[in-house]
Amino acid sequence: MMTGKRLVISALVLALVQLGFLSWIIAGRAAILRNGKEVLLKIEPVDPRDLLRGDYIILGYEISRIPVKMIADIPPDKLSSDDTSIVVRLKKGADGYWAPTTAWLGKVPIPAAADETDISGHIAEGWDLRSEGGTIAPDYGIERFYLPEGEGMAIQNDMRVRPFGIRLALAGDGTAQIKALVDGDKTLFEEPLY
Repeated sequence: MMTGKRLVISALVLALVQLGFLSWIIAGRAAILRNGKEVLLKIEPVDPRDLLRGDYIILGYEISRIPVKMIADIPPDKLSSDDTSIVVRLKKGADGYWAPTTAWLGKVPIPAAADETDISGHIAEGWDLRSEGGTIAPDYGIERFYLPEGEGMAIQNDMRVRPFGIRLALAGDGTAQIKALVDGDKTLFEEPLY
């Protein structure tokens, strides 16, 4: 049986471990937002709402649908396994938006040029890679953007009329974090570091 002093020490150690873990997650996200390479993507909205977190928009991008013929290293079995990683090479266009140029399953064999960058994602199990005319839908972890209460519908309606964009920060390993929702040159909502 634990004495009162040992119980208090155990509780403090457990609390410090939990606090340290949460701080590590928050600091990692903030490091990407602060130091990551900025990328601007065009978005295609969908209209949901989260009861616990409020208004949000589900975002689709040009990189949300990758043609199978764009993948440079398709495996011989030609089906994605559980949680296959994918790296998509992006290049900045004349309009300021970044677009996909090629993709790899797993690791990238060649480094990105100065005007290119890579974004990492995952492909769920079962995508058929046999059809060169087919597409796959990677998940990059940037498919939702939360808005202040009551702002979702107005922005959603505006997005159907004119193009909006998402400014991303990309870490060196391709991990993406959303920095801001933009309407042309105007920043509408910006994610705080912490």
